[in-house]
This record gives sequence, C-alpha cells and structure tokens, in this order.
Amino acid sequence: MPRFASLAPLLLWPSVTGLMLANDVNVTTAQLPRSSHAVWALRPGLAWTLESPKVMGILNVTPDSFSDGGTIRDPRHAAELAIAMLRDGADAIDVGGESTRPGAHRISESEQVARVVPVIRAIREQSSAPITIDTTRAAVALAAIEAGADAINDVSGGTEDPEMLALAARLSRGIILMHRLTDPTRDSFSDRYGTPGQQPPPAYADVVLDVAEHLSRLAVNAINAGVRHEAIVLDPGLGFGKTVEQNLALIRGTGTIAHLGFPILSGLSRKSFVGRISAPPTDPQAQDAPAPTLPTHDRLPGTLALSLAHVAAGARILRVHDVRAHAQALRATKALEQITRPGVTGHQ
Repeated sequence: MPRFASLAPLLLWPSVTGLMLANDVNVTTAQLPRSSHAVWALRPGLAWTLESPKVMGILNVTPDSFSDGGTIRDPRHAAELAIAMLRDGADAIDVGGESTRPGAHRISESEQVARVVPVIRAIREQSSAPITIDTTRAAVALAAIEAGADAINDVSGGTEDPEMLALAARLSRGIILMHRLTDPTRDSFSDRYGTPGQQPPPAYADVVLDVAEHLSRLAVNAINAGVRHEAIVLDPGLGFGKTVEQNLALIRGTGTIAHLGFPILSGLSRKSFVGRISAPPTDPQAQDAPAPTLPTHDRLPGTLALSLAHVAAGARILRVHDVRAHAQALRATKALEQITRPGVTGHQ
C-alpha cells in the first residue's frame, strides 16, 4: 500500500489540493496551494489570514514548565505579562495550566481550571486580543472558553479526551492538533535520548512522512467529528518524541506536511535541540565529555534562526517565549522580501 493511503478521506475536501505525496516528493513552499495557509478560523467572527506569519506568545501558568515555570505570581501579574507581549507584537496569547515538558507530573482538570480561568479573565479585562487555551482536557477548554478564550491548543491532537473534538465542533472553535509519540510523563528531552536513564531514540521509517501521516489522521478525526477544515492547524510537535536530528528534518520537511492543506504551527522556542545545535563544539581533547547543550536562557539566537527557517519552509504561526525578538525578525524579513533594487525601473 502506498504511503499516505490514509489521506484518501481528505481528498473529498475541495480546499485540500495536491495531496498525492510519494516517498520521492520534496514539496517546496512555492509549490503549495494558496489554500494551504490562507486562513485559520479561531471562532465565529474571528479568523486569521495567514499570508504573513503570526506570533503567539507563550504564557505558562505553571510551576514546572521547562523554560518559564514558576515565574508568574498571580493572575494580575500574568495579565501584565500578556499585555506586554501584545505590545511587543504578539498576535495571540497561548495560556497553559499544565506543563507538557518531558517528565512533568499530570494535574487534575480542576487544578488546571483554577490556574487558567482567573488569568484569562484578567487578560480579558484589558484586551480583546485572541487567546488560545493549551490543554488536552475538554472540561478545561470549555471553562477557558467561557472565561474568554477563543481557540484550543491540544498537544494530544484530540486523542486524550474523546470530548475535545466534539467540543471544538459544537462551539465552532479553532483547534491546533499536535503530533506526539507518547504522554510527556514517559518522554525525554530531545538532547537526552539514548543517554543513561533516558528513553531510547524514537524510531521512524521516515520522520517527515510518518509525522505527516499521523497528522493527517488527526485532521480526519477532527473533520469527522464536525470540526471545520478552516478551524484546524497542524503542529509537527517539535521536541515531542523526536531526536535532535529528527526535529531538524521536520523543519526542513515542513513543505510536505503543509501540503496536507492546513496551516502549520512552529513550537520550537527554547527547546533542548535548539540548545544542542547552538552550543559551541566540544573540546576535541575531551573525548568522553557529553555533547553540550546551552541553558534555556541562552537559546534565543538559535530559536530565532530556526524560527525564520521554519517560516521559510512553510510554518505560519510561531509559538514563542520571546515575542519582541520574533516580531522584529519577521518585520525585517518581510522588508527584505519586499525590497527592489534601487535604480532598477524595469527589464533591460
């Protein structure tokens, strides 16, 4: 059976074109159908056109997130941080109450609600900007939407809670569907796979095609549950069940995934694989020394470089910690794309 045979149901949707992929196809952004990144409908009356990339600011209301856990004092402080990110250029704020870092402990739905609802309400007192709720639980998503959130960011791709897709369909809410191999409690950081006490490296026949095929099934599940095509965003799950090299291959292969016909979200901000590839080379004299990984606070340059590369490869939404730097980088890139050579008025 050829790869992507499972995508046949999506061919019934007129906005999904050019879906017949083969192992030897290398899709570029120039070949993508315009509909593949034209719009994301977050909720009735609110839709993003995605001709230009959007920036989503991360607001983790958690004590144990890998990069910024425990930095928020109370809902008012969280709202201040959100408003600052919006001023810095964020197009939306992604609020999460449960850490999804490898090895994180799960918390109850009620604890998630207690963390995120006051924060969303506090943001809504000051801004009408889009808010997404980062959760795998339908009850949390519903409480967040009732408090003012617009759309759902589900790192399980709608698989952990059977009510999630039905909720998104019933309320006509946008939903981000992410690829992952396992629950974060059983996962490892990308730079630690195969090291003592950690998980063995994930095995893929072809990481780009395998992830694309998995995401296509998630999209089919959502559509079959009643979620509109234009409400779906796909996330390849960088840093979730991938080695350093596999993450990089997914960034390079984003055009293939985008060819499924849905906008792509990039979630690589400050991830461990960024710290690994950005670190100075190991001292050749220290043969037994482990490969270095930069600490989270030192990963902005690498994050920026890979974020821009991911946009060039087809990503349309950047979920990031450092909003100002990314907004500036995107503006500079856009200016470069729009410039014409001074003094050139036409063809010679």
